[in-house]
Amino acid sequence: MKDFLKYTLATIVGIILTSIIITVICIISLAGMMASEGASGSVEKNSVLRIKLDGEVVERAGEGSPLDILSQGEQSTIGLDQALDAISKAAKNDNVKGIYLEAGSLAAYPADMQEIRQALLKFKESGKWIVAYGDSYSRGAYYLCSVADEVFLNPSGTIDWTGMASLPIFYTGLMEKVGVKMQVFKVGTYKSAVEPFINKEMSEANREQVKSYLGSMWNNMQKEVAASRKLSVETLNAFADSTSLLSEANVYVKNKLADKVGYLSDVKENLRQRLELGEDDDMNFTTLADVAASDDLGDKVDEEVAVYYAYGEINDNPSMGFDQEHCITTDETLTNLQKLRKDKDVKAVVIRVNSPGGSAFASEQIWHEVQLLRAEKPVVVSMGGVAASGGYYISCGANKIYADPMTLTGSIGIFGMIPDASELLTQKLGLTFDVVKTNAMSDFGAMGRPFNAGEAAKLQNYINNGYELFTGRVAGGRGLAQDSVKTIAEGRVWTGEQAIKIGLVDKLGNLDEAIKAAAELAEVEKYTIGRYPSPTPWYMSILDKEKNSYMEGKMRAALGEYYPAFALIRRIGKMNPVQARMPFDPNIK
Repeated sequence: MKDFLKYTLATIVGIILTSIIITVICIISLAGMMASEGASGSVEKNSVLRIKLDGEVVERAGEGSPLDILSQGEQSTIGLDQALDAISKAAKNDNVKGIYLEAGSLAAYPADMQEIRQALLKFKESGKWIVAYGDSYSRGAYYLCSVADEVFLNPSGTIDWTGMASLPIFYTGLMEKVGVKMQVFKVGTYKSAVEPFINKEMSEANREQVKSYLGSMWNNMQKEVAASRKLSVETLNAFADSTSLLSEANVYVKNKLADKVGYLSDVKENLRQRLELGEDDDMNFTTLADVAASDDLGDKVDEEVAVYYAYGEINDNPSMGFDQEHCITTDETLTNLQKLRKDKDVKAVVIRVNSPGGSAFASEQIWHEVQLLRAEKPVVVSMGGVAASGGYYISCGANKIYADPMTLTGSIGIFGMIPDASELLTQKLGLTFDVVKTNAMSDFGAMGRPFNAGEAAKLQNYINNGYELFTGRVAGGRGLAQDSVKTIAEGRVWTGEQAIKIGLVDKLGNLDEAIKAAAELAEVEKYTIGRYPSPTPWYMSILDKEKNSYMEGKMRAALGEYYPAFALIRRIGKMNPVQARMPFDPNIK
């Protein structure tokens, strides 16, 4: 009888809990439908596309979750794919009269911002206008807003035009205090991803490369802003040297960085006048999501150029903890590329790479699959903000490589990084270790001691072999002698502008230009653009990661631009010990 009551009660509780869960999901879904009401992609007449330049630019816009309506959102994001699509469609949509850029603090790779800026300039070719306003402008936001017909600045606002800087954090002193040493094995004078764990300041080689690529990016930004604002590069650079961030608002107008000082109400009145609205007429703002979802009037044909998005760190394991927002995993990527290879309607593939690298083993597997794909149809790589180290590894075998002038690429090198906590364990915590073994290396990697000389030599040899393989892949893909590759490798980071001069990329161009090149290689004139992989449905995100998403959001909000560095430290114990990865730099975004 007791068992009967126990199981009956358990069944009733289970039914109640299931009902509650289903009810909550229904409520969330209804909330999502309410939130998205009117957001089906229809654009009202006399609309202004409002783009808020705040938060972070990510490679792809995710599928919206009904949960978004229930939270304030700790960090807004702009999907680069959605933004480019929306701006292109806005130029052709008669209902969109202009674009309003609202500046804030924008975090994005310079190359990603460059693609958005190019799209805005192309939008202006349609004869439509762009107006920008900011309470304050971050460097990235101003870089984009400088294309506007009119740039407004709040009377108490500022414009950050102070140049670019790299401010790496070094953890060596902290590790010494707790009794941990990092055992590093690497190839490449410039391979500086390990420096925060073994140095207390930048090496001269790293300082040289950072100065070089920052200078290249800054020069690009200055030239483009100077052209839009009808200023000289020398004038802009002099203003950057004069601590522009601390200037009064009228100083920016006097130096032609802004056109007018005004409040938000003044800007809205300007927009009303441009739209020729009466006093009682409402001003319609539309969003990137709505315009991107509006009807595409292009003809649909069976022949397709597929765009495959490979972005994030390259990992062997699809689940590396709460700190992995998006990553390139071996199994998923291989499966997806195999499907594109077998799809007869897909005539060419553009791989959009935006990755700082990661696991050398995973990079090699993806490289091999790209070669199988290339054997059957043209493959073109379009590099985004960063396609370096492992990101370059998976790119080097394509038929053609396109990069933006400010793309960070190269970083052709390999390293292994394994912590030695023996001092912490034995001297500080008082632990002792012993061993019985059958062979010389049976206790290889034991945590009670550092590697001995023989083990260290074997590890270094393993890394050397990985470097030989990497440079060999680059040499084969780029049609260069391996010795020539080694002279430009050594782990050095280059911008796209620099990389084209040394043969690492073929053309400077954005994703659209890469798609056109792929179509030409496939000899197709009319084609549909397919985008892969499909976004993960919001409910699958809940099932897979919800228990960690709240903590991730809190950590990202608290640490801001330094969150990736924290995430890297947290993952060291779970990472593949052999890495093809470029160094993290919070100021690149």
